[in-house]
Amino acid sequence: MKYDLIVVGSGPGGYVAAIRASQLGMKVAVVERENLGGICLNWGCIPTKALLKSAQVFNYIQHAQDYGIQIDGAKADFDSIIKRSRNVAGGMSKGINFLFRKNKIDVIEGNGKLLPGKMIEVTKDGNKNIFSATNIIIATGGRAKQLPNMPIDKEKIIGYREAMSLKTQPKKMVVVGAGAIGVEFAYFYASLGTEVTIVEYMAQGLVPREDADISKELTKIYKKKGINTLAGHAVQSVDTSGEGCKVLIKNNKNEKEVTIECDVVLSAAGVTPNTENIGLEALGIKTERGFIHTDEYYKTNVEGVYAIGDVLTSQALAHVASAEGIICVEKIAGHNPEPLDLNNIPGCTYCDPEIASVGYTEAAAKEAGYELKIGKFPFSASGKASAAGAKDGFVKVIFDAKYGEFLGAHMIGANVTEMIAEVVAARKLETTGHEIIKTVHPHPTMSEAVMEAAAAAYDEVIHL
Repeated sequence: MKYDLIVVGSGPGGYVAAIRASQLGMKVAVVERENLGGICLNWGCIPTKALLKSAQVFNYIQHAQDYGIQIDGAKADFDSIIKRSRNVAGGMSKGINFLFRKNKIDVIEGNGKLLPGKMIEVTKDGNKNIFSATNIIIATGGRAKQLPNMPIDKEKIIGYREAMSLKTQPKKMVVVGAGAIGVEFAYFYASLGTEVTIVEYMAQGLVPREDADISKELTKIYKKKGINTLAGHAVQSVDTSGEGCKVLIKNNKNEKEVTIECDVVLSAAGVTPNTENIGLEALGIKTERGFIHTDEYYKTNVEGVYAIGDVLTSQALAHVASAEGIICVEKIAGHNPEPLDLNNIPGCTYCDPEIASVGYTEAAAKEAGYELKIGKFPFSASGKASAAGAKDGFVKVIFDAKYGEFLGAHMIGANVTEMIAEVVAARKLETTGHEIIKTVHPHPTMSEAVMEAAAAAYDEVIHL
């Protein structure tokens, strides 16, 4: 059977690309070896948020007295929390199946491999079938990165998939890597009573790729929560020969070593692309360190073959993959889509408090040669935050002093992942600092902090 487009992979890049292509009149098929929705819907974005919501609810109950409510005897049911998360993921995957039927998209189950002549060989249960297409999009995503000195065995050394489906709650856990995955799981398990230590190679602290002020604030808050953080440290080895794990950790600065014993080690050191054994070499598709080379419209060096999502070097984020998929198929359809602005991609981390950011960090803006106006507004000065009992964190905004260009924003606090879109839209529309100040924000809201931070940058802040 021949298609206008075959998409290999049904994650947030693949399924969105397929649906948009169908809307544009193409005959589309999607090859998927596991569950529709890919890692994001089944083992990433969605089920982790379900776990984190359970942790948040449990924390609210534990602090109910702060709100004038008495609750006795509440305890977390680990099995039920895990089961709820899996049910949420299952429901979302079924939703993708519905959307595919609605848009007349064929689903081909099995492992896909590219063949010369725009052909796809799909293998399932030992049976092989070949399909052809005018265009092919590679959207095979990524998986947990394996560190050479601590290979994932899925029992004592686990990745994010295993962290979402453990049969029993560990008493002690070491998390290796303090990026989004690491700090989210650290918060979840610590909230339920697990003793958690985070080991991060970079010296800045937690979420080291964020603005330095955000990293410092989250590190301080996690310390208050009882989560131990070892920044500027590296794991030398993990001994799993005994009942638990013995993790040998070295200080990068003074080379002092310490051993921590725990039940399980979570490897959260990032993701690696799924580009092995899918036929790239036979077609001569250019790659570097496993990542596929494309142009700004996601075309590879092979005619009719495209790639989107985590197989590229762009940010490994679901919304990036979706945007890339739409741009890619619109270009294939002969439209004139605008290339993606990778400097205006919001990043969100769903720990507690949440983190959201977009654009330049303060350090990056200085390095780029800008003269800066910086404003910060703490949520401790926000009426809505005080009423909600969520006074941790702040909003930090960065403007170009010369022209007022909105260079970046960095937020840490309750629900800031819902607030960052304002800044993304403002930057897209080339809004200036003064325009943000003069935009009337509703009161009382957390989002007022964006306006107040902008006002602080220009010495016009009222409530601080």
